[in-house]
Amino acid sequence: MVNQVFSIEIVISNKPQARDPEGETILRDLFHKGGVTSVKEVRTGKLLAVKVEAANEEEARNKVVSMCNDLRIYNPVAHSLNVRVRA
Repeated sequence: MVNQVFSIEIVISNKPQARDPEGETILRDLFHKGGVTSVKEVRTGKLLAVKVEAANEEEARNKVVSMCNDLRIYNPVAHSLNVRVRA
């Protein structure tokens, strides 16, 4: 079988119970000081866009999850990991 190249998005975000000082600052300094009071919460995160060679989508996703865990790209205690294969 010929391998394909898959576009993968890795979203690393703070878990709901973890404080998000960057999000709090954005909410306070950009939205509220700018007069936008309808925004009640801002949570920040990181987006990594990678291209992975694999036989199929499942293998590509598994490779990326394994890479994130093995290389400690995120802290599983404080962060959530969401891996999506882009069409």
